[in-house]
Amino acid sequence: MKIKYRWSAAAAALALTAAGVAAGAVTAQATTTAGSTPDARCPRLTVSAGWYGDNKTRLQQLIDTYGRCGDPRPKGAEPVAVFDWDNTVVKNDVGDATMFWLLRNSRIRTPERGDWHTTSRYLTDPAAKALAAACPSTGATLPTGTDTACADEIASVYGEGTTTGGASAFAGFDHRRIEPQYAWLAQLMQGWSTAQVKEFAAAAREQNLAAPVGTEQQVGSGKATGWVRYYGQQRDLIGTLKKAGFDVWIVSASPEPIAEVWSKGVGVDAGHTVGIRNVTAHGRLTPHLKGCGSVRDGDDSMITYIDGKRCWINQEILGVHGPAAERVQPADRRQVFAAGDSDTDISFLRDATGLRLVLNRNKNELMCRAYDNADGRWLVNPMFLQPKGHKATPYPCASTGYTASDGTPAPVRRADGTVVPDQADTVYGS
Repeated sequence: MKIKYRWSAAAAALALTAAGVAAGAVTAQATTTAGSTPDARCPRLTVSAGWYGDNKTRLQQLIDTYGRCGDPRPKGAEPVAVFDWDNTVVKNDVGDATMFWLLRNSRIRTPERGDWHTTSRYLTDPAAKALAAACPSTGATLPTGTDTACADEIASVYGEGTTTGGASAFAGFDHRRIEPQYAWLAQLMQGWSTAQVKEFAAAAREQNLAAPVGTEQQVGSGKATGWVRYYGQQRDLIGTLKKAGFDVWIVSASPEPIAEVWSKGVGVDAGHTVGIRNVTAHGRLTPHLKGCGSVRDGDDSMITYIDGKRCWINQEILGVHGPAAERVQPADRRQVFAAGDSDTDISFLRDATGLRLVLNRNKNELMCRAYDNADGRWLVNPMFLQPKGHKATPYPCASTGYTASDGTPAPVRRADGTVVPDQADTVYGS
């Protein structure tokens, strides 16, 4: 088993102490002494608007502590920073934006033999029947730009996880490893090449960046979100981390070709972008998915989602292969920093050894852990654009905040097994 050591034992000694972080002070051992001015070689965050409390200060201290400040490290020894994408680096969801573009432009291919079960092993019989009834089984692509019934059925299964008649669309999956609705977007791209999918994503990107904030677009007979924006604060943070010598990655639960098109807008290249990956054949995407850890290619049971994100980070970034990639790694072999906004990000956020930035979208497990802040390393920030207001009722951490592998709700527990008490919402938009 090959493991890349991203942070040496000596450098790990500079890690942020729990007591210091809990007090809101990260000791910048790498570049400063008490009362001194930070080393001029260390890049500074320049965007102040939108940061809550001392979050910007603590992020800068993390950069000063772990950054090279002009002293290059050997390749592979850089501290790692990992960002989720949708609603973390941008406002709204680029997977959704692409799906809506595909539907409006009739770019979804007809399933093999007209059998919708071929698009997902988790698709239920009622969903397959509803899709077959709504969509024609002939022609290379589905006429979703003009056929509202077909567009509505696909949009409902993808967006709601139910048919337009209310039947569950997916079943039998591990809720900590895959979200079949997210995976379905990648699977519906079967028959196209990666280059073609990137062209579709680029067209959707152009449309959604040009649309005014708040725009809705017609999809089938309904309305859907029609705009996306990059967060200037996250672009600044990513750029500053890179200048400081961090190895910065995007790990998204959107299909990888789509994420690659968008990530270049914050200076992250395709080689540092990980998303849902299709198995390819003869230069075309198939409806089957690449695996991670103990999951084989084509098993279609794990994507970059909750525990699956941990696996893909360990495998693709940290060089851990086989079943070991599914497990938490020793502290000196993990990412220093992580940023996310949803329960889908919880595992890789918990793995971060320095700081964990959370944008508050009122997601139960994530906010339970972030507000509990058991080790003092969690930063909570309102969304930078159209932030959520105050959640009047506490997060149900002690009862139903956690979703088990079989979908059963359960209490949120700390690493030592103790139950996290219900948490009040304290960091929100006005």
